[in-house]
Amino acid sequence: MLAFRVFLAAAVCPVLAAVGINLYMIRYASPYIYRDVAALPGRYTVIVPGAKVYQHTVSHVVRDRIEAAVTCIKSGKAERMLLSGDHGRTSYDEVNRMKDFAHDVYAVDEDILFTDHAGFSTYETMYRARDVFCVHGAIVATQQFHCVRCVYIARKLGLDAVALVAPEVQPYRSALKTNWTVRECLARVKSFFLVLLNVPPTYLGEQIPITGSAAATWD
Repeated sequence: MLAFRVFLAAAVCPVLAAVGINLYMIRYASPYIYRDVAALPGRYTVIVPGAKVYQHTVSHVVRDRIEAAVTCIKSGKAERMLLSGDHGRTSYDEVNRMKDFAHDVYAVDEDILFTDHAGFSTYETMYRARDVFCVHGAIVATQQFHCVRCVYIARKLGLDAVALVAPEVQPYRSALKTNWTVRECLARVKSFFLVLLNVPPTYLGEQIPITGSAAATWD
């Protein structure tokens, strides 16, 4: 009986902790998440976190994020766009696909498109936004399931961040949304401890202020 109780406690406690962390993060971030661009507070920078891209284009997830960011720029809610993603190897390049898509499809001026080639995770994107690109306040343009984690990380790292929920240009399948939700619950727990321990990102490097030249970030 004692062994069973120990086993039960060992199984239940991590689940309860994960649920508690998720509820805490949702409550913390919710006041800073917006759906209506008109109600969205202005910030100098809009951050677009990376996601899956292909050889000549971007995924629907990235496209929706970029479209939301473009809306921020065109509505005067932001002046610079920081495209952050995985470019850790020559065979896979999220940021240049994102930059090309924003420029070629939405006619965004290249002079405002900053690229972060070492945004390997949401946590690293926000950390580098602060320490490399000298961002103080930002709008994060991303899907609803992702907004909580983005805002939580950014604000806990000292950024005055809000989020804009990216609209679905093409509705996603229910099964895909369910999968995202489950994965996001686990990702929030990981991010909670990354913030708590102030884990440094994979790369930092010299500062490239978001107020300066975007061309300094291109390759």
